[in-house]
Amino acid sequence: MAVFTEVSESQAAQLMNALNLGALTALRGIEGGIENTNYFATTDQGEYVLTLFERLTQEQLPFYLFFMKHLAGKGIPVPEPAATRDGTLLLTLNGKPTSVVNKLAGQSQLQPQAVHAQAVGDMLARMHLAGADYNRSQPNLRGLPWWNETAPLVLPHLEPDQAALLRSELAYQNHIAHSSAYAALPRGPVHAELFRDTVMFEGDQLTGFFDFYFAGEDSWLFDLAVCLNDWCIDLPTGQHHAQRAQAMVQAYNRARPLSAPERALLPALLRAGALRFWISRLWDYHLPREASMLKPHDPTHFERVLRGRIDHPVLASAIV
Repeated sequence: MAVFTEVSESQAAQLMNALNLGALTALRGIEGGIENTNYFATTDQGEYVLTLFERLTQEQLPFYLFFMKHLAGKGIPVPEPAATRDGTLLLTLNGKPTSVVNKLAGQSQLQPQAVHAQAVGDMLARMHLAGADYNRSQPNLRGLPWWNETAPLVLPHLEPDQAALLRSELAYQNHIAHSSAYAALPRGPVHAELFRDTVMFEGDQLTGFFDFYFAGEDSWLFDLAVCLNDWCIDLPTGQHHAQRAQAMVQAYNRARPLSAPERALLPALLRAGALRFWISRLWDYHLPREASMLKPHDPTHFERVLRGRIDHPVLASAIV
């Protein structure tokens, strides 16, 4: 959510009119994030988020937009893409694929307590169940094949001990991915990046999930592991927070009981979730793109999380 491509007020006003969303009254670039260009657009009808996609293509984007439509239709609180009068969800602005969604109510809970982790676990399970019959297919584009392709690009920038960790963990995750237990994991569309800043609350009440542009088909356990690695981690130290983890996993398990393979592979998938974001943050940090307001995340955080997940495995029996 940086600004790579500038959008003028007149351009935004024409777009909002084409989507029948009213007259533009304010436009503001959104700071934070590193993938797409995002603006808050306010009209006389409401508040919206205007996104220009910098990496995703016209062929890839329908999966995300129609997935949000699908979830919204099943009562999951997610942004719903706006359509033109002929039903088009994906438009073009300044040569970039573009969409507009409604802005969710509430604010991010950046210092979550167990009650917030519980709400996220419950809604994540409900999202997985609601998406099980989604009729479009697209892999998680930041899954294991991408890790294998990207690791050689970041390895030259690492210290020897970091490079050794990256190589060994990538080998371990390739081994896990070829196991029979991994093949047995329940799968479907996942959010894949449900961090604290992508969930909205009003008090303790969860009001919505957003930023679905890393979604794709993967194991539901991986999605849960990604959440645990953010919501249930002490950010300064990278250490596991058992109380929040227990609240999240138990709430998830009540809505969608975890299978035996999922319980067995939870420690490995927690490592996978940490590896995925360590690699992507290394890539963004050492091989950045120019953008207004761009602030790459510190990759050392997920290195700490990964080392913690290796040294102190979290067993499902301890938190379910």
